[in-house]
Amino acid sequence: MRALTGTAFATLLLIAFMMGANHVAARVAFNNGLDVATAVAVRSGVTAAVVFALLALQGVPIRFNARKPWVLPVIGLLVGLQSLCLYSSVARLPVALALLAFNTYPIWAAIWSGVVYRQRPEKAMLVAMPVILAGLALALDVSGAASGLGASGQWSRIGTGVGFGLAAAGVFGLALVLTQHEAGEVDGRVRTGTTMSIAGLVALATVGMQGGFHLPTATAGWVGLALLTFLYGTAFTIMFTVLPRLGVVGNSAIMNVEPVFALVLAWLVLGQAIAPVQVLGALVVVGAVMALGMRKK
Repeated sequence: MRALTGTAFATLLLIAFMMGANHVAARVAFNNGLDVATAVAVRSGVTAAVVFALLALQGVPIRFNARKPWVLPVIGLLVGLQSLCLYSSVARLPVALALLAFNTYPIWAAIWSGVVYRQRPEKAMLVAMPVILAGLALALDVSGAASGLGASGQWSRIGTGVGFGLAAAGVFGLALVLTQHEAGEVDGRVRTGTTMSIAGLVALATVGMQGGFHLPTATAGWVGLALLTFLYGTAFTIMFTVLPRLGVVGNSAIMNVEPVFALVLAWLVLGQAIAPVQVLGALVVVGAVMALGMRKK
């Protein structure tokens, strides 16, 4: 495995920071009137426009040479659903915990690979699965010991948010598997622009079903919406313009420290704090996922 340069490592950390900050900004906006579908529609639409503008400037041809013509729309639909589910989790849970529930996506990807393509999971994944799940159980305080609410009280408080986070992970895992097996030869920038466009359309359809846009009702909400859009779009722009030049793939394991950045930022900005045992669980999850991503293949 190629060693990261200092510049590449710092760039990956910057992306992880911006992605974590994006979710904290989203929670600020949600606390001030913005709804999930509106957030995803604005964020995805702006990001898609930026990506396609960059493609035009760089002269990249728009070619959809996936093996199966239906695969890119399906991947876009899945990413749209994942975005809606993840932001729904962020709106209901402490931001770091929502991201930790989402960070189980490697497990889901292994499951989907077995179900759809009959691929057996690697030994490293089999070892990591119980570690990730144990860490997640600690982080979520599933027994209710840290909160003092007991298991029933704790799950009545976090159950819906955890469900959305795990649903986001499951859907994203399937999107990763389909991308790897069916759309790997499509230019990553074209694939990203297409995916963001379809994700935006999914969000717009949701907006229509709920009776229209629900925009922020306070200045803090508008600032949150602007920041989440800027941070998400900028992170993706860096991923697809800078990282290829540094010889780094966009899904490098280093970026899985995002929940750690979110934990600190949510504490500073939102006053969200979790018990020490939950912090330990968070570090276990992040460490296990990073170990999976950095293993030699």
